[in-house]
Amino acid sequence: MSATSNRDPKLPWSTRTTNLAHFLTRNAARLGDRPAIIWDDLTITWGQLDARVSALSAAMQDRFGVQHGDRILVQSPNNNQITEIMLACWRVGAVWVPSNFRQRADEVAYLGQKADVSLMFCEQDFAGHATACTEAAPKLEHVVCIGSGFGTEYEALIADYMGQDVMNADVDRDDPCWLFFTSGSTGRPKAVVLTHGQLGFVTLNHLNDLMPATTPDDVSLVVAPLSHGAGMHQLVQIAAGAASVLVPAGKFDPDAAWELVQRYKVTNMFTVPTIVKMLTEHSAVDAYDHSSLRYVIYAGAPMYREDQKHALRKLGHVLVQYFGLGEVTGAITVLPRHDHHIEDGPEARVGTCGIERTGLHVSIQGDDGQILGPHETGEICVAGPAVCAGYYMDDGANEKAFRNGWFRTGDLGHLDEQRYLYITGRASDMYISGGSNVYPREIEELLLTHPAVSEVAILGCPHRTWGEVGLAVCVLDDGHDVNEAELNALLAAKLAKYKLPSQYIYLPEMPKTGYGKVTKKLVREELEVQGLWPGELS
Repeated sequence: MSATSNRDPKLPWSTRTTNLAHFLTRNAARLGDRPAIIWDDLTITWGQLDARVSALSAAMQDRFGVQHGDRILVQSPNNNQITEIMLACWRVGAVWVPSNFRQRADEVAYLGQKADVSLMFCEQDFAGHATACTEAAPKLEHVVCIGSGFGTEYEALIADYMGQDVMNADVDRDDPCWLFFTSGSTGRPKAVVLTHGQLGFVTLNHLNDLMPATTPDDVSLVVAPLSHGAGMHQLVQIAAGAASVLVPAGKFDPDAAWELVQRYKVTNMFTVPTIVKMLTEHSAVDAYDHSSLRYVIYAGAPMYREDQKHALRKLGHVLVQYFGLGEVTGAITVLPRHDHHIEDGPEARVGTCGIERTGLHVSIQGDDGQILGPHETGEICVAGPAVCAGYYMDDGANEKAFRNGWFRTGDLGHLDEQRYLYITGRASDMYISGGSNVYPREIEELLLTHPAVSEVAILGCPHRTWGEVGLAVCVLDDGHDVNEAELNALLAAKLAKYKLPSQYIYLPEMPKTGYGKVTKKLVREELEVQGLWPGELS
């Protein structure tokens, strides 16, 4: 997969599309004096943002020789500069390559090498990352420092080129604009190629399916890293002309988040289930006015039913769930507000992640690619204009991920008669005990109904007789205690005996990725570090 244009000179009219940076151009013309980004005491209007992006675009071209298709690496926590760099990359036709800022220097260096980057923007607290990247990426000669201490200073660069007007580059539908690195839960991260045409569709799809009637009067709270799903969410706000409010830097503080919701009358936010849990279980949820909220969107993992009920009681009917991967930029299914129910029953469809997104086609397939019927479990596959252009320079990964035009998600699940999708779990999470498939999610859901259990992860553990058995890793609520017999009795009332965990381990907190997700790979690594992984049981 190349990060250069796939223009067909014989059909020049068929692939030309809108440069995503045109959203900013349009906003600056129409909404110039209205706020685009609010962060602590800083407010940047659409007009100011457009001027800063043009200045940065001019600097990238003049000072560093950035050309169409070049890859630009960014290592930084959330700030206004990340958005400016993203839009400047698109304005000049370059490719934005954001990292997970919580990754180690050697991990980010791998991203720079894999993407073959030619320029890096690095926040001042990550000097070691900048050094590691320049050593690993052969084309990387220049580093721009967001702050001061090394390289070229970002704000000085903006000042030097302020006032220069840069037009948005001509782009084709299939021109790459974003290398979206996967979380690497099953190995080293892969670089997903996202294009201008694809993201243009996803933006429209998000506005239609997730946040209908979003306008410039809306305000979005940014609580997750802009390098991944929150970056796509912010692009949707840019398209709508809505302002984005960033939470304060540092460790996430629910009290500060709720204060911002009240102060700016926030109408939407993008989160993951663990953040929704933190927000709704914190006392601040009752201390501030959050009646302005219309959409609290969560993705990255399904929300456990008990957590979902609690959030609905606290926030009302504002929850919107979507299921998707970086390869489909989040756009596979949606469970809209009206499909979230506090009471269990047929309408609640407990466990569903919703219906197909507009323009997307979901199928459940067997190992041979055969399309399965309702309630038959298989791999969740998807086709449609939200699917990425493949993985950058990775033919092996492309061959595994695509079959007969379908993208294979690696998730297992089934559709019901009305085409609501139910995720059983990752194919890699499933384990086989005594010849029977065991899907951890149904066990986890039941354990979370116990008042003492706050978080849980079920892992398959080697067993001398049964091949694999379940290992339950639990986090208990403060002040609560529970024994294994009590938990197994809860499960035995609803599950076959072979599904009951063979052993329980209790942790003070569950390890999570930099995006707040709990992955089985990370949990197992934490158990191994602490010497708690039992190895083969008997």
